[in-house]
Amino acid sequence: MDYRDIITIEPGKRSGKPCIRGMRITVSDILEYLAGGMTESEILEDFSELTSQDIKACLAFAADQAKPGTA
Repeated sequence: MDYRDIITIEPGKRSGKPCIRGMRITVSDILEYLAGGMTESEILEDFSELTSQDIKACLAFAADQAKPGTA
């Protein structure tokens, strides 16, 4: 998945953390919800502005960051 159109980084927003489509919801917020046991459906219920594609983009971004030489 190409997450570059979904994950944005703006220096003045959330201290430059990667966010979803310019919103104030960060990739790490979503990863923490998933790690805490929330399902994709529960996240989408709580954040109606998000899409399933947004969550997949967060996972793809995190996977890229975890590759050797990218973090």
